[in-house]
Parts: sequence; structure tokens; C-alpha cells
Amino acid sequence: MKAAELVKLLPSVVELADGASAKILEIYDAPFAVRDKADDSPLTEADEISEALIHDGLRRLTPDIPVIAEEAVARGETKADGTLPRFWLVDPLDGTREFVARNGEFSISIGLVVDRRPVLGVLLAPVLATCWTSAGPGTAQVRRGKGSFAPIRARRQPATGAVAVQSRSHGDKAAGEALASEFGVTKIMICGSAIKFGMLAEGKADLYPRFGRTMEWDTCAGHAILEAAGGRVETAGGEPLRYGKPGFGNPDFIARGAL
Repeated sequence: MKAAELVKLLPSVVELADGASAKILEIYDAPFAVRDKADDSPLTEADEISEALIHDGLRRLTPDIPVIAEEAVARGETKADGTLPRFWLVDPLDGTREFVARNGEFSISIGLVVDRRPVLGVLLAPVLATCWTSAGPGTAQVRRGKGSFAPIRARRQPATGAVAVQSRSHGDKAAGEALASEFGVTKIMICGSAIKFGMLAEGKADLYPRFGRTMEWDTCAGHAILEAAGGRVETAGGEPLRYGKPGFGNPDFIARGAL
């Protein structure tokens, strides 16, 4: 897709995320039930309603682009094998454990993949009222509350005093801390969900090492935004993280700020 097409598409995707966010907050502010999926991860009504709204909206917006969404894959309803030239990746409520804990550190992730690369991203944290977006190189932006979008840029890692972010509920913290030590990190911030990508894209942190299970819908939107802000996401072996892998699982990776 051409850059102009991505830029034109972005506001409609943001609108879908805003609509899903409103529904999620309605459920968040009231008693809700929690069920366990086959992999023992939690599932709530908020996950399902958000996914239905975003999935249906994307199908109307881009009927020729398949939608790969977390809960549909978990139910066995998505048969795509990831070899498609372009597709949406949707995590309707990234950080369900944080949602259940009511700590506010959950988000909505909508990313578009073209030729195995993330090219558009919308990452929205409902409780924080913060939305990060991108639609190609140099287009990363953030919106807080009901304000306007403003451009953001990842920072170069400082010679001393680098900041790392790590998952609150997942990942190999010991390996992450060892890597952080290798890169001269003096502060580690703990945060749930893909919000960590937004922190790197804004220049609030320098390093996000992730050793442990993640899926492509967990990272696609944040990856797109971080790259658009001048950062990068690489496998532990130093290769670019690509999308459309068998089973949609990610290897260990390291997200970093600007070169």
C-alpha cells in the first residue's frame, strides 16, 4: 500500500479503537466475570465485545484485507496461515490480566501488515486516555485525553542512565535484567501490555527486552509505531522481527529507541 493510502486509512482505524475503548471502560467500571481459555489465560466480555466491534469495522473499512484477531484464533475460527501478502492483526484487549487486576495497564492494538512488515499501528490505553498511532516512517503521534495528536520521536540511548521497560505479568525477568545490565540500564520500569512500545516511541524509555511467549497481535501495532518514531524491534539474534510466521508466535525480541 502507498503511504498516502495508509495516512488516509488511519483516522478510521482510530475511530474503531475509540469505539472499542468506550465499551471496554463500561465493562471495566462494573462487575464482570472472568473465564479461562484453553491456555489458562483470562477472558472477559470486554475482550469479546472489543474484538467484535473492531473486526466488523475493519471488514467494512477494508473488505479485501483479512483480519487476524486473537480471540477468533483462540476459538479456531481463523484459518489463515500468515502467508497472506497483507492482513490486520488485532489484540482487542492486550493485558487482560491487568484489566482483571484493575490497574489500568491494558490496551487495544490494531496493526496492519504488508509483506511481513508492520506498516500502520493504533495503540490505545483506555484508562490512561492515551492513543499512539503511525502510518509509515516519521508519522508517529500521540493523543492524550480529548486533545489533538502531536508528533513523537524515539530518543537515542544515553551513554549513562538508560531506561528499560519490562512486563508486569509475563516474560523472563531475570534474562531481561541481565540484558538491561549489558546495555548500561540504570532504571527498570514495570508496565503491562503493549503500552511499553508507546513509552519507547515517546522517548520515555530506551529498551524493552522480551524473553518469553508473545503473539504477533501483541506486538504489531506497537512495533509499527516505534519504527515510525525512529526505533526498531529485532529478534534476540539481531534480525528484524517479521510477521506472518507459522502459528503467529514471536521469538524473543528486543525493542529499542533510535539509532
